[in-house]
Amino acid sequence: MKLTLFTDYSMRVLLYLAARPDRLSSIAEVAQAYDISQNHLMKVVNDLARAGYIESLRGRGGGIRLGRKPAEINLGELVRHTEGGFDLVDCGNCVIAPACRLTGVLKEALDAFLAVLDRYTLADLVTEPARFKDIFDSIDSR
Repeated sequence: MKLTLFTDYSMRVLLYLAARPDRLSSIAEVAQAYDISQNHLMKVVNDLARAGYIESLRGRGGGIRLGRKPAEINLGELVRHTEGGFDLVDCGNCVIAPACRLTGVLKEALDAFLAVLDRYTLADLVTEPARFKDIFDSIDSR
């Protein structure tokens, strides 16, 4: 299974913000830290803000920060939100669909994948925020 770049970038934004809980961050600095498109990241941040994962403060002195505590951001929930649908195969028009069990097997696999993600939160990924912060600080100083 391959997750979309949208989900990847969503996770990256949340990890960045979790590593810097004491201050506001900008989309530009997150984009620079990961060397990714600022335009694409703006769409991700807008979606995360609408969903309540982050807070976005406009104007002078504005920026973004987590909208929930890291322990309240469930990874399975986040992936379900960012991925939308999980149609792994299109069996609707397949001639063997009435006899094939592939759809059921793939659904079982997907359920297992999501069940593992449901056991973790953002806090589980950022157990050492100082290490993340050091890495990001070294990127910022370039």
